[in-house]
Amino acid sequence: MSTLTETASGYRASSTLPLKVELARQLKRRRTLIMGGILAALPFVLWIAFMIGGTPDGRDGQVTLMDTATASGANFAAVNLFVSAGFLLVIPVALFCGDTVASEAGWSSLRYLLAAPVPRARLLWSKLVVGLGLSLAAMILLPLVALAVGTAAYGWGSLDLPTGGALAPGTAAQRLLIVVAYIFVSQLVTAGLAFWLSTRTDAPLGAVGGAVGLTIVGNVLDQVTALGDWRHFLPAHWQYAWADAVQPTPEWAGMAQGASVSVTYAVILFALAFRGFARKDVVS
Repeated sequence: MSTLTETASGYRASSTLPLKVELARQLKRRRTLIMGGILAALPFVLWIAFMIGGTPDGRDGQVTLMDTATASGANFAAVNLFVSAGFLLVIPVALFCGDTVASEAGWSSLRYLLAAPVPRARLLWSKLVVGLGLSLAAMILLPLVALAVGTAAYGWGSLDLPTGGALAPGTAAQRLLIVVAYIFVSQLVTAGLAFWLSTRTDAPLGAVGGAVGLTIVGNVLDQVTALGDWRHFLPAHWQYAWADAVQPTPEWAGMAQGASVSVTYAVILFALAFRGFARKDVVS
């Protein structure tokens, strides 16, 4: 006699919604293609801006990373990361992690996925891994395109440092990899916010916009010096700690603190998303 606990022959919960299937679905979406196009276009926009405006000069005798943008392809890639890390790279992370579950609910397909049946934890895991993977790909795409554009425009060479000195091309490439890795880790908070909100709402724009808005609030709070040492608990306080890697001798303390803060917040938010979704009454 059959019971409710029996499953179909050959059914394995771990085989439902494979990562390659979810990845293919997300890659084909228009928002993924548009976001990739925007990130790939940014280096060309900056290159045109420097062509029109000329070589940047230091202000008041102070040389910044921006002032070294046209020194080499490596410098141009570093500048692209510098101008985009604070806000532009927040958007793909919020988009890929915040749109993923809420969009299924908005299309009224979420309940059909669960009825397939795809276990809830498996569904969230697949969507989270793909969302984080696309976010990382976006952060790799930008400096790769910038390095290609910068090398074509300004030549392949050392990474000139604002503080003086230079890093050999091989060392510069390693440091840029460290920068990208740190930016990704620092954006895990935004990913966690977006993913948690995505499990709480049927409106993708609400999840994406909420994550971006809360990230901006964190940036604003970090500017409030009256908070004193409390700002050290804000992920935004450490978002540019990667600059310590672009030094003759890299400093790790700031990046270690920033990474620990970001990972802590992210783990809590991801746990809340899984816990809340497991108990949620899915009707859409």
